[in-house]
Amino acid sequence: MIPAESLATLQAVVDEGSLDAAARALHVTPSAVSQRLKALEQRLGRVLLIRSKPARATPAGEVLLRLARQQQLLEREALAELGLDEARGVELAVAINSDSLATWIMPALHRVAEREGVLLEVVRDDQNDTAARLAAGTVMAAVTSEEVAVPGCRSVLLGRMVYRASATPEFAARWFPDGVTAAALAAAPVIDFDRRDDLQTRFLRSITRQRIDPPRHRIPGAADFADAVRLGLGWAMLLDHQLAAHPDELVELAPHKPLEVPLYWQQWDLRSASLDALADEVRTAAAAALA
Repeated sequence: MIPAESLATLQAVVDEGSLDAAARALHVTPSAVSQRLKALEQRLGRVLLIRSKPARATPAGEVLLRLARQQQLLEREALAELGLDEARGVELAVAINSDSLATWIMPALHRVAEREGVLLEVVRDDQNDTAARLAAGTVMAAVTSEEVAVPGCRSVLLGRMVYRASATPEFAARWFPDGVTAAALAAAPVIDFDRRDDLQTRFLRSITRQRIDPPRHRIPGAADFADAVRLGLGWAMLLDHQLAAHPDELVELAPHKPLEVPLYWQQWDLRSASLDALADEVRTAAAAALA
């Protein structure tokens, strides 16, 4: 058996970022935190923590971190069911991509919080990276583009987000007078969300079948990103509802070349009423909003 105190200590160090901060959170000395971690590592014969700033779990540590959070969730649900934890609701950490947060998923989160009394910690990340947070044990569920389930989790298709190359009519007339050609795409400024955003690059390759490097702006904010397109800063991939919301301000550059991104819901594979309630709400909302 792995002592619950040891798991809690490992979780505290990862959550707080250092041994000193974990000691303050646990109301013990830094020496006690260090001794607990050393004893756990010796007991399992594995290095569990990268003692960096902030501290990070090793792959072996991520397994135990996930176990610690699962036990914490089930314990909190049991106490709530017994009426012994009324002051604080069950806490659910979930990783969600920016476009889902900005468009369809917030009403689902609101409904489950109101009905179940849960407390939500939403971690925003790219849909290509949210599953990694689930694997690391820092979240309990994720909206992700990864179909293959993270070990210890289950995966279900939510639907597809449909993106279309979009710009203002003035931008299109200036940069694409002869249509969306490879030469025009190489010259026209493009807007990326951040350096990990590959949607525009995928569209470029689907049209040109080659690697081109146009001028790039990077606007890391869902609302600001769409506003930048509407202001004519560049072209970018926008969702159908974003185009429909501004029919006089935005045009589709390549009507027959949409880009579809499948989204999956992955969550811990354990019996949790709170987590299952969240999953049900997310699936219902996705069925209404996604293709």
